[in-house]
Amino acid sequence: MNIRLSLLAVAGALSLLASPMAANAQVSVNINVPGLVMAPPPPPRYEPLPPPRGGFVWVPGRWAWDGRAYAWRQGGWQRERAGYVYAPGRWTEDHGGWRWAEGDWRQREAYREARRERERDREWNDRDDHRGHDRDHRHGHDRDRDFCPPGQAKKGNC
Repeated sequence: MNIRLSLLAVAGALSLLASPMAANAQVSVNINVPGLVMAPPPPPRYEPLPPPRGGFVWVPGRWAWDGRAYAWRQGGWQRERAGYVYAPGRWTEDHGGWRWAEGDWRQREAYREARRERERDREWNDRDDHRGHDRDHRHGHDRDRDFCPPGQAKKGNC
C-alpha cells in the first residue's frame, strides 16, 4: 500500500511538472528550397583581367555556396564560340534569399538586343524619376495638369 501511494505521488508530481513544459512548446519549421541561399553573397573580389588569349574568353571568378558558407572560385579561360558572347553568371535576389544563375553563351545579336533593351528601360526609368521629382516640387494646379495615369507614360500617352 505504501509503495502504491508513493508511486501515485511520483506520477502526479511528474504530470504537474510536464504540463507547464507542454504549454510552452514551440514549433519551428524550416523549409529548404533547393538552390536558394538565405545569406547574401559577399561583394565580388577584384581579379585583374589577364592579357587576351586568342580563341578564349575570360570567365570572371565568383562566390559559390558550399552548403555552409561562401567560397571564392577563381576565374578561368573558356574556349570561344563563333557568333556567341559569354554572359557571366550572377547572384539574384529571389523569394527572400539568393539564387545563382549560371553564365551561358548567347548569340551575339540577341545579346546586343538584350543590352539595348536594358539601356532603354534604364532611360525610361531615369526619365520617369526626373519627371516625378519635378512634378512633386510644383505647386497647386500645375501638379494636377501634368497628371498621367499609371502605366500610360511609358506608352507615350502623356
